[in-house]
Amino acid sequence: MSAKKRRADGKAQTRRPKARRTGKQRAARVAKILAIVGVVGALVLGGVVVVLYQAISIPEPNEDFEAQTTFVYYRDGEQQLGTYYEDQNRVSIPLGDMPESMQDAVVAAENQTFWTDKGIDPKGILRALFSNARGNSRQGASTITQQYVKILYLTSEQSYKRKIKEAVVSLKIQQELSKEEVLEGYLNTIYFGRGAYGIEAASEAYFDHPAKDLNLRESAVLATVLNNPSKYDPANGKEAKEDLKGRYAYVLDSMAEMETITPEQRDKALKKLPKFPKIAVQSQFGGQKGHMLALVKQEILAKGIASEEEIDGGGLRITTTFDQAVMADVEEAVEEQRPDAGMPGAAGNKDLHIGAATVDSSTGDLLGFYGGQDYLDSQINWAVAGGMAGSTMKAATDVAAIRDGFSLNDTFEGNSPIDIAGTEFENQGDTDYGSAVSMVTATENSINTAFVDMVDSMDDGPQKVIQAAEDMGIPGSEGERWGIPRKSGDMQENVGVTLGTAQVSPINMANAYATLANGGTRHEVHVVQKVVDKTGEVLYEAKDRSKQTVDPDITADVGYALQQVVENGSGTEALAIERPAAGKTGTATNDDGGVSSSWFVGFTPQVSTAVMYVRGRGRESLDEPRPDGADLWLPTSSDGKSGYFGGNYPAKTWTSIMGRVMEGMDVEDFPEPVYVDGDAPDEGHDYTPPPPPPPPSSSAPQPSNTPTESAGPPTETPTETPTETPTETPVPTETPVPTTPVPTTPPPTTPPPPPPTETIPAPTTPPPSGRFQQRQPLADLRR
Repeated sequence: MSAKKRRADGKAQTRRPKARRTGKQRAARVAKILAIVGVVGALVLGGVVVVLYQAISIPEPNEDFEAQTTFVYYRDGEQQLGTYYEDQNRVSIPLGDMPESMQDAVVAAENQTFWTDKGIDPKGILRALFSNARGNSRQGASTITQQYVKILYLTSEQSYKRKIKEAVVSLKIQQELSKEEVLEGYLNTIYFGRGAYGIEAASEAYFDHPAKDLNLRESAVLATVLNNPSKYDPANGKEAKEDLKGRYAYVLDSMAEMETITPEQRDKALKKLPKFPKIAVQSQFGGQKGHMLALVKQEILAKGIASEEEIDGGGLRITTTFDQAVMADVEEAVEEQRPDAGMPGAAGNKDLHIGAATVDSSTGDLLGFYGGQDYLDSQINWAVAGGMAGSTMKAATDVAAIRDGFSLNDTFEGNSPIDIAGTEFENQGDTDYGSAVSMVTATENSINTAFVDMVDSMDDGPQKVIQAAEDMGIPGSEGERWGIPRKSGDMQENVGVTLGTAQVSPINMANAYATLANGGTRHEVHVVQKVVDKTGEVLYEAKDRSKQTVDPDITADVGYALQQVVENGSGTEALAIERPAAGKTGTATNDDGGVSSSWFVGFTPQVSTAVMYVRGRGRESLDEPRPDGADLWLPTSSDGKSGYFGGNYPAKTWTSIMGRVMEGMDVEDFPEPVYVDGDAPDEGHDYTPPPPPPPPSSSAPQPSNTPTESAGPPTETPTETPTETPTETPVPTETPVPTTPVPTTPPPTTPPPPPPTETIPAPTTPPPSGRFQQRQPLADLRR
């Protein structure tokens, strides 16, 4: 049976055709769909933003942009010596120190909606995204807040990821900081060119004055250059200056539109750019400043005052002991007196090194020094590196001998040569001064044999000389907690120590003689007075670290002996300062017999100065022939001599320094000698006055005004006569007025021996210590 379709019950229905939608209806439907999509998209985007806002935190600031420049000042605390900074020259200042013209100019130039926006510019971001997507050059569209975030927290990477992070962090920063805080941070962080980060450094770099003094024109220029320092810095040429003028006008126009300046102010400022002063473009480490800044940093680190990171980026304020005038005086004097000054082709001889140091005797402050060549050419500071001390060590021997029981009146072997345990010691030119010369005469004429005899006559004499040197301020070979540097080289425990084989710095030598000037109170020589951190807290302030290390009576006696060096001996050049002075010459020789170092160290009651000449690496001969065939590296001196001995160029340099430094200071006298006398450790040194000569007859020549030595206290003033007279006995051409009473006993008929030059060799092998032991021969011992 065939199947049949079942028909529905009821009347059949007919379908009507569907009506077509009009264009208006279709548009409405699309709009509805888009609205739904937009809402959903907005919800999704909002959710993404919420997620990103929660997920992205404010990073730690970039260390480089938190660092601040440390400033170093001379001793007055006002004159700037230099700065320390690691990568960025930056000085942060409060917004209140930034002129309103500067704040308004930056807002007008960089972000005119700054005071009302939420930290980001959505329209600008979309515009930049579309432009970048089309392959155009990348655009920024950053607000001041976004720029600040990018600099302080992020990087300059050109990526969408960084851009998104920048926007989120900017929103968060906007919630945490006020607009004023953001603007302050931005102006203390942004780079202005010329190595300047932040508005304070920029104001100094472009206009040579603090930011608080910026005027409208200057503010508009800085607001211009921060946009592109290399393009708008007028120092970069004519094209850069023209570019600057164009954007400078835009900044002023924008300020007028924002009504932060009047049209009249804009028109007046548009007439011309501000003046750009000529600021010397040179390294702050040039000349002696590099040596100064290196010394300051070394002392701060050595004392544990601050770390190197804190020094270079902690915004410290450091006040030093350096006196700007004294630093200039020392440098001028050295350059004036150096042997090659004014010599064509020789001036600036890089092989000749001069180290000098001036110390305040009452405080240990290093007032000034000369470290040698320009720091940019050589970082070796010869005021620290030093050289063989030569006969300047004889002052320490005098201290040790008087401590041990000898007196100024006791006598020692002055003939040359003398033999001690198989080693011969001789004076300059093998000159004989007699078998019994007093300590005063030995010091005045720097008689090597007498000082070797003096050391050998004490039990453990070398050790006692080293101890006396340390008590004066010369650190030993093992090092001390004080001194610049804190140790000396080659401090040998043998009789040769009195002849100065040790390597000592001019700074420590000046401080040692300052102890004699200061009545035996030794100070720690130092260069840092005060350190303050960026908040104003005092981290360090130098305290009095003085110590009575030498008896005042002994320093009076040793000071008297050293005065005779200036009055009558090898240091008469120092008479030119025309005030009481005491000092000691010193000259050392190397293994080849050439002069390897020469010194003059001297003091007034207020100031002590040491001068040292060396060559090459410090041991080469100063008088080595020049490559051009000339005899010496120096011209013939004014007195017809030619040489580097201590009484010549070092003494002349010392006199030139002290003449400048002492100008305007009161003239002070030294204390009278005490003639301390104890139990001498060795017999045969007591001074026996010679019998008075017969009264002069009417036909006998009258005594001349040749200076004579006061070898005892005022109640007993005999004059010493050498047992052997040198063949040549010139009399000084200038006779000083003695500061002590003139002896009533007439002077000997034979004038005293001349003040010869003095040199010592540097033995290649240190002789063993101990009295009367075999020693390495010292072939050419001279004064």
